[in-house]
Amino acid sequence: PLDQESKTKGKAAVDVIGNPLGKSGGALIQQFLIFGVGSLAAATPYLAGILGVLLYVWYKSVNSLAGQFEEAMAVSGEEA
Repeated sequence: PLDQESKTKGKAAVDVIGNPLGKSGGALIQQFLIFGVGSLAAATPYLAGILGVLLYVWYKSVNSLAGQFEEAMAVSGEEA
């Protein structure tokens, strides 16, 4: 449960920092792998593995955040 100002600042932080950083980081990993193994085709299995790990971490994070949100909503007595 955040107030409107905190929501706006959080969204701005993600839009300004998180999105470009994610794109740059992904491109950097891809370039290192391509240079390391020689071609995009050879790097694809490694990229798939990295994607799988990132999806797992994202899934665990979302579930944890959902639990924390539900707990905070129960404490404050509000409905989601």
